[in-house]
Amino acid sequence: MALNRGWSYREQVGPEGAGHTVLSYLTATRLHSTELEWAARIERGEVEVEGTRVRGDAVLYPGQTVVWNRPPWDEDAVPRHYDVVHEDEAILVVNKPSGLPTMPAGGFLDNTLLTLVREKHPEASPLHRLGRCTSGLVLFARHKDAASQLARAWRDHSVRKTYRALGLGSTRTDMFVIDVPIGPVPHPLIGTVQAACEHGRPSHSVAVVLEQRHDQTLFSIEITTGRPHQIRIHMAYAGHPLIGDPLYEMGGGLKNHPGLPGDGGYFLHAERLQFAHPASGQRMTVTATPPPELQTHHELVNSSALAR
Repeated sequence: MALNRGWSYREQVGPEGAGHTVLSYLTATRLHSTELEWAARIERGEVEVEGTRVRGDAVLYPGQTVVWNRPPWDEDAVPRHYDVVHEDEAILVVNKPSGLPTMPAGGFLDNTLLTLVREKHPEASPLHRLGRCTSGLVLFARHKDAASQLARAWRDHSVRKTYRALGLGSTRTDMFVIDVPIGPVPHPLIGTVQAACEHGRPSHSVAVVLEQRHDQTLFSIEITTGRPHQIRIHMAYAGHPLIGDPLYEMGGGLKNHPGLPGDGGYFLHAERLQFAHPASGQRMTVTATPPPELQTHHELVNSSALAR
């Protein structure tokens, strides 16, 4: 695969960075690389402070901007297809496959849904994002007015978002609400990650049982807030961590040896979006058929019968 175009990672030094050298600061805040790796990058001239290449022993001050100019690199292979669910002059709705990142992050730049969509629609801007291994609906605005109206609708909680998820264990209730706060907690590899915590931001999910399968349960989940990894965290907090989730365990905290947020293995699908069209004001409902693992037995039988 061809190299991508490289990327510049920018960060403003906060009060906690005062007195750090460039090398000690990057080593302490960018845990994905070792001190030796950062020293080599600085030596190659990849790191700048306030637009000037620096030595590793240069002392930092709050407010300064540190930039790592990462050279082009080979990205991991990902699915590079998506399905268009709805398209008009104002919006675009697509069905993202599991494994394709929505936005550049975590080592992905060109292999993202945003890059692929903008090859055909350079004006498109996503209104939200799905986790890399979450499949389903992503809504894009195609001009500024549409983006502004839809962003306001998101803030006002007038956009309804419904997911399918496969969780561990069984339950005696048909529906329950999860509202544990979500916020940053320490992660051994990337500094912090979102999880259930007392100091977090308010979060709200409603889970409805669709089907019980021995020691697993298929849920439909509606979220009225959009915190990072909200469904994965809330379902783990409720005692039903998603099957195969490498990050979250019972209680909504991190596993003893957690993976990374973008690691796969779990089953989660953004099935339905309901919102007012930014041009007409008409209420719209768009859906994306869940993968077989997230369909009920009845749905699978019906789809098999239709296929015949």
